[in-house]
Amino acid sequence: MPTRQCFEELEFDLPSALLSQLVSLFDEMPEGPLEAAAVQAIDDAQGVYQLFFNGTLVYIGKTDAEAGLRARLLRHSTKIRSRRNLAHDTIGFKAVRVFVFTAMDLEELLIKHYKASHTPPTWNLSGFGSNDPGRNRDHTILKPDHFDKKYPIDLDLVVELATTDGRASAADLLTQLKGQLAYNIRFEGKTSKSKHPHPDLEAAKVWLPTSTDTVMNILRRIKAALGSEWQITALPGYVIAYRENTTYKEGLTIEPI
Repeated sequence: MPTRQCFEELEFDLPSALLSQLVSLFDEMPEGPLEAAAVQAIDDAQGVYQLFFNGTLVYIGKTDAEAGLRARLLRHSTKIRSRRNLAHDTIGFKAVRVFVFTAMDLEELLIKHYKASHTPPTWNLSGFGSNDPGRNRDHTILKPDHFDKKYPIDLDLVVELATTDGRASAADLLTQLKGQLAYNIRFEGKTSKSKHPHPDLEAAKVWLPTSTDTVMNILRRIKAALGSEWQITALPGYVIAYRENTTYKEGLTIEPI
């Protein structure tokens, strides 16, 4: 045994040690169904998680204490229910609360580890966790393996909206849809940087025969009330409403009812 001195150095590889423990723990854990009842039992704390599609790892994510595990998994659960070609009961999850985050990026470490394995997290590379890309990306042609391309938004979802005697402004209905749906509804504002709806949206009155209907039927009635100067387009991952007459190669133009 080498003789120790009164001063020594120790370089401990904390990222590798933590990664090894996380991988081992994830391997030992069973999947839970990504549904509200199961997710509600999870602490809304910082940590890392995995999503599975038909038992295959497809996504790795992390959260901090402000946007905890419960909130993030509930958001993913809602997003999946709003997509076509994706049965909700095929998605599972595993989540680990990590009490101490260091400067290392646990998500990046886990993704790098699993990318080199036989179960690479394909949704991490497909745009699954992306937010609204913004107006400048509306004409983007998506790759065939992009999440929005494989699992586009479901316009046949049934929602319930509040009206006064069956009538509401287009701005009010679009705002209500935006608040209920797991995909974005983006519409023109007073100015390019304004968060307030365009005056046309405030002025247009929409009649809904029932308070409950599909997103598609509601959008068609909004389009009818706005007239020919406005266009509502359903893109693979979100819906936009602007004063324009534009062709989107990836979009479905909503016709009036």
